[in-house]
Amino acid sequence: MHMVTVAVAGASGYAGGELLRLLLGHPDVEIGTLTAGANAGQPVGSVHPHLTPLADRLLEDTSAQALAGHDVVFLALPHGHSGAIAAQLPEEAVVVDCGADFRLRDGEAWTHFYDTSYAGCWPYGLPELVLSSGARQRDALRGRRRVAVPGCYPTAVSLALAPGFAGEVLGRHDVVVVAASGTSGAGRTLKPHLLGAEVMGAMSPYGVGGVHRHTPEIEQNLAVAAGGDVTVSFTPTLAPMPRGILATCSAPLAAGVDPGEVRAAWEKAYADEPFVHLLPEGQWPSTSSVLGSNAVHVQVVVDERVGRVVVVSAVDNLTKGTAGAAVQCMNLALGLPETVGLPLAGVAP
Repeated sequence: MHMVTVAVAGASGYAGGELLRLLLGHPDVEIGTLTAGANAGQPVGSVHPHLTPLADRLLEDTSAQALAGHDVVFLALPHGHSGAIAAQLPEEAVVVDCGADFRLRDGEAWTHFYDTSYAGCWPYGLPELVLSSGARQRDALRGRRRVAVPGCYPTAVSLALAPGFAGEVLGRHDVVVVAASGTSGAGRTLKPHLLGAEVMGAMSPYGVGGVHRHTPEIEQNLAVAAGGDVTVSFTPTLAPMPRGILATCSAPLAAGVDPGEVRAAWEKAYADEPFVHLLPEGQWPSTSSVLGSNAVHVQVVVDERVGRVVVVSAVDNLTKGTAGAAVQCMNLALGLPETVGLPLAGVAP
């Protein structure tokens, strides 16, 4: 296969930088045009000093003309910005959107949670998502020319809970999720509440009361796994760390299910998945264990006293939560091995 030429829009942001880090290690990729907004005209090294092989490359203005002519285009743009650019790109190019624009199937859900017009829906890029039929979402991604990468919170929560719904061991209502994210999940724009003096030594909730934009995406994914509507109370929190998500998820144990048989649903779902790891019983996920990797660590336990199943997952929000998923989807779209160019192991200590 010839070298795949790749362009990245929004290359100066955290997600764009993580994409470049991964693409530099991909044996089948040649990195082409890199674009940015306010940072256009600057060298990559001025915004991503860790990317020394690309340090002298100049960031161009983001336009369809600059991105055209590549085999693959990654859009790492704020929500509401991908639709117009994508509409101008050639149909034969693989376009992978790392933003939210094409994730939701329901236009009304989009307009309720977002402040821009609905752009439509692309194939959803979470290959490991188990469906109610027992199939996997990756079957919808092979050979596709347009893919919507999941949000970081939906990745952590969906992979934590979907096996339980597909295996019919969880009740579909009264699902509660509390998840902590590192500050990079909020992007690179300067914001007072993300200053070091505000974040260090503190944790705080945000998007409380069912208003976080990832809520409909989480419910959409779990409904696909359950074969019916799932309602979720989702509360995100900000943790004093640069990257990582730890999601603590619970749902009622389904009526008539033997607690001793619950774990089997996760064992079946993830037995052959290279990036999703059900940890040995008694070992709990930690964000430090998945740092820099495309891995998801999961643990499940039954709280028999209250009749609920608790599932905890850990992901790196910039790798598996965004850029790693994008590269994984590119591999599937191009017919490459799914794991190529993606780190299986985290960085420690």
